[in-house]
Amino acid sequence: MTNTPNWRDNGVRIVRSGELDSNTPQTPGMTRAAAINHAKAGADKLWAGTVNIQPDAKTGAHHHGELESVIYVLKGRARMRWGDKLEYVAEAEAGDFIYVPPYVPHQEINADPDQPLECILVRSDQEAIVVNLDIEPVESSAAVWIGPNHPAE
Repeated sequence: MTNTPNWRDNGVRIVRSGELDSNTPQTPGMTRAAAINHAKAGADKLWAGTVNIQPDAKTGAHHHGELESVIYVLKGRARMRWGDKLEYVAEAEAGDFIYVPPYVPHQEINADPDQPLECILVRSDQEAIVVNLDIEPVESSAAVWIGPNHPAE
């Protein structure tokens, strides 16, 4: 006799937009809400949710420990700052993906003064690691960094 999986109860899960859980670790300046985690969907290795930043607002500096993060920009323009003093900067717009490696100090900024920034966030683990940092950013670094992973427009 074989053990056939119960796909009805242990298969695909749908988490409706009204069912997201904002009872997650937060960083000043943004609102995170969980959609896919163990409690909501039975996921063991991934966390996914939404991130919203109000117009012309920025988050506090933070990192996510050993976790890898992927941010997909749904709507708006994201300016990312990263580094020990948040000295590097690049921008992403709707349709772009952003990868944040483990332990990288970073800050998300809504580069649009009029529209909210709406993103989807996926992390490599269920552990809710958010380490908020007290970093004074280097504000003189206003130019967008151009390099092999940040092509010119």
